[in-house]
Amino acid sequence: MRLGSEVQNNADQLRRTGILANTIIGEKPMRQDNYWLLGAFFCAVISSSTLGQSRADVLEQCAKLADLDLLDTTVSAASLEPADQFVPPGEEVALELPGFCRLEGVVSPAIGFEVWLPIADWNGKLQLVGNGGMAGEISYRAMGRALVRGYATASTDTGHKASPVPFDASWASGRMDLIEDFGHRALHVTTERAKSVVRAYYAEAPQYSYYVGCSKGGQQGLMEAQRYPGDFDGIIAGNPANDWTRFYAGGHLWYSLAMLEDEESWIPPAKLQALGEAVNNACDADDGIRDGILMNPLACDFQPASLSCEGDSDSNTCLTPKQVRAVERIWSGVRNARGELIYPGLVPGGEAAPGGWSTWVTGVAPYQSLHWRGGEGFFRWFVFDDADWDFRSFDFDSDLDLAIETVGSAVDANDPDLSTFRDHGGKLLVYHGWSDPDISPLASIDYFSRVVDLAASRADVASREQAESVTKDYFRLFMVPGMGHCAGGPGPDRFDALTALEDWVENDMPPDSIIARKIEGGQVTRSRPLCAYPAFARYNGSGSTDEAANFYCAVPE
Repeated sequence: MRLGSEVQNNADQLRRTGILANTIIGEKPMRQDNYWLLGAFFCAVISSSTLGQSRADVLEQCAKLADLDLLDTTVSAASLEPADQFVPPGEEVALELPGFCRLEGVVSPAIGFEVWLPIADWNGKLQLVGNGGMAGEISYRAMGRALVRGYATASTDTGHKASPVPFDASWASGRMDLIEDFGHRALHVTTERAKSVVRAYYAEAPQYSYYVGCSKGGQQGLMEAQRYPGDFDGIIAGNPANDWTRFYAGGHLWYSLAMLEDEESWIPPAKLQALGEAVNNACDADDGIRDGILMNPLACDFQPASLSCEGDSDSNTCLTPKQVRAVERIWSGVRNARGELIYPGLVPGGEAAPGGWSTWVTGVAPYQSLHWRGGEGFFRWFVFDDADWDFRSFDFDSDLDLAIETVGSAVDANDPDLSTFRDHGGKLLVYHGWSDPDISPLASIDYFSRVVDLAASRADVASREQAESVTKDYFRLFMVPGMGHCAGGPGPDRFDALTALEDWVENDMPPDSIIARKIEGGQVTRSRPLCAYPAFARYNGSGSTDEAANFYCAVPE
């Protein structure tokens, strides 16, 4: 039994366009069972909402994108991906996704990007997703999350290919053009190309364009708001590494130097449990409840010296004098010779969490932490371009000035002037985990405060309170108690910032709070409200402390 002439005609079209691999349609005539396979493919990619289009129409619509003429761009492929069958490169398990049209391309000189277009149930919107670390790869899973919500979505590798070695930056050697692409240009040109692809495929522009990213992705989001304010209607920037050069010096390098001042300064990961417990014992109850989470770490007055070993003894339950000094230096941050803070330190809380200090600060052994890898790689290749550069030689005055002069304009997203983004109607939602062991949460508070300071300098703003109010009309910051770097940590770390942003952009409903949940074993074990800074969540004194309904947001007195 044959599926009929329509499928056979579609098969001929597929041979011409190369949409399907030769495992389905090869050089030899199709066997009878392959027509059934082809029919199953169509069923997978075409839902009831596209019944108005023939199967051939859908194929042609996607295939035409391969001939799309985009500025300085090569479209390398345009193919239909059946539902639940896409396996990201380097992985083995298919993502649970609806069927989509997948465009792959490269913007000169080497900016790889992909655009995914839902075949059915497009929500009329576009979402760009960000990267992490030194980028170098398409963010497939983040694209998948956007696609499931009905978005057309796009991502870029930022112009280079990632190495298996974390934070390897050797690709930047002698290539200021690639540094520019990595720092800001790649996401912008990908956004422009993605909008063109959406218009070509759906015959209409996206009604709204959003950006979502964390870490490096947070830097990308703030860079967009500052440098390309017309690209997006709404931006989510999580745990942003926006003050990039100072962060790599005063964060990555400084935390590493504190831990590696000498061989006695390094803290074995086995000691982190004692440090975390000591912090909680001292400060957990400051917010009125004891739950293993510091709701406001700024109120914590724990002194690392209180965990000192007695005499010359040493064990996993105490810190030696040099280890005490290392923690103090990491929490205090680094200053230049003039006493000016270069970059803030980390804050107490969450030291023993999986993927926390043991990954970022201490590493499993000396010279294995991600802080050390990040700081060394960036300055070795971005700034000094010297394979033999030694991180211990770094001068926090002259070398930092050199770094800012050399690459700061390409990678730093620390401009507090968001007026053009504001006037465009853009909305910016920044979140940051209080227990982030990578990027100091104080850096996000500092950036928000500098934006408020700039508003306060306006002639039409009469007070600091008014400056904060006008800033929150378009920029809101949410601190996440107990959350680590973008996720994880002891606190509730799952929350729907995107719906909050959509309501703000599309319905003029600014978020005062967002509900966060802790999910363990597939079950919600705790929920809390995240409050728009400077408010913090406070327990109302009755009911379960694991229920968000029993908390309210208030500004500390």
